[in-house]
Amino acid sequence: MDKQTELEAAAFRHLVSHLQQHTEVQNIELMVLADFCRNCLAKWLVAAAEERGVDMNYEQAREQVYGMPYSEWKDQFQLEATEEQLAAYQRKQQAKV
Repeated sequence: MDKQTELEAAAFRHLVSHLQQHTEVQNIELMVLADFCRNCLAKWLVAAAEERGVDMNYEQAREQVYGMPYSEWKDQFQLEATEEQLAAYQRKQQAKV
């Protein structure tokens, strides 16, 4: 592995760890502010695995990103989205079109 790839991998691991430690940050907030969330990271992992011939499904990737099975994370940390969050998300989606 070259140095650039090592640095990128370390930064990704740090990002995932940061998100695992900050469970108060909801995915909808990430989507509104940054246009990606934990689930997006998992989808990107699956895509990278497929490109490299590595067997990884979406649930395995989500467990890697969330640090536990998604169902457990959702039960423990996911809050119901507020009307304001949903409206902000809708505005963001409409702005993309």
